Amino acid sequence: MHLPFTNAFSIRTFALRMEQVKIDIRQLSKEDIQEAIKSLGQPKFRAKQVYEWLWKHGVTTFEQMTNLSKSLREQLDQHYSINPITLDKQQVSSDGTIKCRYKLYDGAMIETVLIPVPDDDRYTVCVSSQVGCSLTCKFCATGQMKRVRNLDASEIYDQVAMTNAMCIERYDHPITNIVYMGMGEPLLAYRPVLKSIEYITSDDGLAMSPRRITVSTAGIAKMITKLADEGIKCNLALSLHAADDTKRNEIMPINEQNNLEVLMESLEYFFSKTKNMIYYEYIAFNDFNITRQDANNLIKLCRQFPVKVNIIEYNPVDGVDFTRAPEQDVDAFAKMIRDAGIMVTVRRSRGKDIDAACGQLANKE
Repeated sequence: MHLPFTNAFSIRTFALRMEQVKIDIRQLSKEDIQEAIKSLGQPKFRAKQVYEWLWKHGVTTFEQMTNLSKSLREQLDQHYSINPITLDKQQVSSDGTIKCRYKLYDGAMIETVLIPVPDDDRYTVCVSSQVGCSLTCKFCATGQMKRVRNLDASEIYDQVAMTNAMCIERYDHPITNIVYMGMGEPLLAYRPVLKSIEYITSDDGLAMSPRRITVSTAGIAKMITKLADEGIKCNLALSLHAADDTKRNEIMPINEQNNLEVLMESLEYFFSKTKNMIYYEYIAFNDFNITRQDANNLIKLCRQFPVKVNIIEYNPVDGVDFTRAPEQDVDAFAKMIRDAGIMVTVRRSRGKDIDAACGQLANKE
């Protein structure tokens, strides 16, 4: 049976296009790049140069790799691509907070936030790990979006590198801290998150200290245990937000499969294996989770192993019933915890005059 000309033409065209598809070089391992350079007839040391251009200097074109010959740059450009994230929209708050919406190579949107606190010499970037999220936390703008996909390690790396450049340009200071607390659940994007941390912390990457990095999770016990077994050197934060199962089930459906008893076991294991700092993130919701009983429940959880508590003012989300607790009530709740000998910090809301809530800008328009 012979194919009609049109079908045969379509098949040949498709095959030709497939031959022309470039591989994203940032998806290759260091060993893969060595093999790629070897296949181009280049000496081995060129692979190290290419790798450092990608992860130490964060270049977005092969033309920027200026210590490579022009012919090699052209060869690389012929066979490979670099797919950086691109700035789509930026909001600057009166308090200096900067929220950026970035477009990915496939058109998906994510957001990244720079939170400067010059008085504390602290410049924090909050990065996303997924497009959307599957956890449907009731108070979160990202929870209203469907999970589309995990970010690549390079897309997480780009958020850090681009925010660092922005921070130096605007504040004459590099970023000091990285928190994986943006869109998505980092432990459900486990491999890309760990690979991005490798690029950020390695000597031939950005060479940042892992102690300056905090990975936040809504609470997936088996993945917390996995982190501990892999010997991760970063800090870990649990998005707690309620210290009893009844209330936590109400606002965070993930708690139904990962209740507080199971989570505490995994966190205790994590601390025993790594000795890394554990934080409890606790958003203060008005008339919901800041009573005396809530404080007692939280104190009880804090006494099982060393933790620090960050009490966070809520950034309201359109279409969500939760509201920000009055400042005096937040301070009173923090005092109850502090009086019990627990380390507590109150994180005041930042970016109140922009789309500050997680996922709010990316979900817009």
